[in-house]
Amino acid sequence: MTTFPHTSIRPFRIAVPDADLDDLRQRLDRTRWPDELPGVGWEYGVPGEYLRELAGYWRHTYDWRAAEERLNAWPQFMTTVDGADIHFAHIRSPEPDATPLMITHGWPGSVVEFEKVVGPLTDPVRYGGDRADAFHLVLPSIPGFGFSGPTRETGWEYRRVAAAFGELMRRLGYERYGVQGGDWGAAVSRELGRIHPGEVLGVHLNLVPGAAATAEPTEEELAPLSPAERERTRASWERTRAWNRDRQGYADIQSTRPQTLAYALTDSPVGQLAWIAEKFKEWTDSRDRPEDAVDRDHLLTNVMLYWLTGTAGSSARLYYERAHADYWGAPPEPSETPTAVALFPRENFIVLRHIAERTNNIVRWTEFDRGGHFAAMEEPDLLVEDIRSFFRDLSGR
Repeated sequence: MTTFPHTSIRPFRIAVPDADLDDLRQRLDRTRWPDELPGVGWEYGVPGEYLRELAGYWRHTYDWRAAEERLNAWPQFMTTVDGADIHFAHIRSPEPDATPLMITHGWPGSVVEFEKVVGPLTDPVRYGGDRADAFHLVLPSIPGFGFSGPTRETGWEYRRVAAAFGELMRRLGYERYGVQGGDWGAAVSRELGRIHPGEVLGVHLNLVPGAAATAEPTEEELAPLSPAERERTRASWERTRAWNRDRQGYADIQSTRPQTLAYALTDSPVGQLAWIAEKFKEWTDSRDRPEDAVDRDHLLTNVMLYWLTGTAGSSARLYYERAHADYWGAPPEPSETPTAVALFPRENFIVLRHIAERTNNIVRWTEFDRGGHFAAMEEPDLLVEDIRSFFRDLSGR
């Protein structure tokens, strides 16, 4: 039995009541479907034909109990920090000297994102790797998300989350550890490295907050850059402009009126499904549907963590709290902690190195030729090897 230095850590096991699953099936059976324009594909949102098929699979084929059993293979725990319950998986490596590593998800993700990387990271020998590359993994759910939700008070923006996660690692007895993340997990992980440089060995990110072009680059800005970085800067602005025109709406809603949105997503499973599935189509390296990049059952298990816990609204509040924090709009505060950046081409924003280096201690920069926003789900092998290489280099091996 695992014991921890801090007595407030208590075991947790997922055990969804049958009544909750019956309620889900009944709601899916009673879905009230909207009309739609013919021939518009994904331009106006999730196509009805696709969503009906996906909802039908969810209702009649998808097996939550099998997913629940897989998740419960991870040792899971709860603790309360700063008034919020924090759910986390803690998977220790069979290698006693493994490096502690916290990996943090984003929105609309969850700890489910990391199912494919847990084995290779904790037990590299079993997957053909070197025992020296082993990690003890801590996978927390952000307050307000999944079993860490809902939050019960205002103010849970990403800096507060980072402080809480630092306390979690202290309670687990880890004095030195690494951090990794994308999306909100990138913001939390970077902040952990910034505020605890003596504890965080290194920060591995697959998204760098605040490092994309936010305005059309001037000739003065472009002049000192290499030809490749100039082209990347122009492309970054074009992608940002397209984002602002066609894809920013969800964030504006969640940053301003998350409570109003919560009524719809908490009452309608198809509404919750559409809200998340759209992002898995737009943000992944997919062609016609999310399943081109992410396994369908894996996607639905992620959706289930939002639906079963009723955390559509509390997870969206993270956007509101960030947008209303006193630091909002200010440039990122500098971090001295060694940082690695792994870039996947279908990420939402094109990250620019000359901007990232202004406030981050970049020691590794990798650009891949495939993959998107949900790197651990889409390209787990690439992500695992980049994490291993970064921390291997930091240790001087």
